[in-house]
Amino acid sequence: MADDHPLYREAVVRAVRSRAEFELIGQAGDGRAALDTIRESSPDIAVLDVQMPSLGGVEVVRAVARDGLSTRVVLLSAHLEADTVYAAVAEGVRAYLSKSWPAERICDALVAVARGEVVLPEEVQTGLAEAIRSHAQPGRPTLSPREQEVLGLIAQGLSAPAIAERLHVSPATVKTHLKTLYEKLGVSDRAAAVAEAMRRGLIE
Repeated sequence: MADDHPLYREAVVRAVRSRAEFELIGQAGDGRAALDTIRESSPDIAVLDVQMPSLGGVEVVRAVARDGLSTRVVLLSAHLEADTVYAAVAEGVRAYLSKSWPAERICDALVAVARGEVVLPEEVQTGLAEAIRSHAQPGRPTLSPREQEVLGLIAQGLSAPAIAERLHVSPATVKTHLKTLYEKLGVSDRAAAVAEAMRRGLIE
């Protein structure tokens, strides 16, 4: 279990420990520590906050897939935007759960994931269908949740250092995201990226 908010993390940990089906292997306060624990302990399931220092939940999912690890990753988030859920599922997430859910419902979802099911909130399923149709359109690039965040902050006029501070990542990480965004959008600078993203309906 990894979340950078100790009170919330402890609440989920207590709920997990109260269920006979689960054995808690470890917990972490940031994405890098979570990934290290996954690599060392190979848990059946990793429950991660979407936004954490050093590495976000989706970035950890990407690393788990790249390393060929068998751990099934579940993401927790306070926000349930359909495009973000779509991008997370495309990266290999097995469940995307709301932090507003009761602990018992979250634990039930973990049991379902352990059975091999994919669990997505009912409240995003209509929007998710729209996102699938939208991303199926030719010429519309699929952005990761973090790339979408960076794009939105660029559109707000934030500099790379300001974006890094807002997202709790290094400026080098932001520059990497910018390079990937430029490649996906077929542009070479920030202004063109915003204009092209608006043209393609990626931002308003």
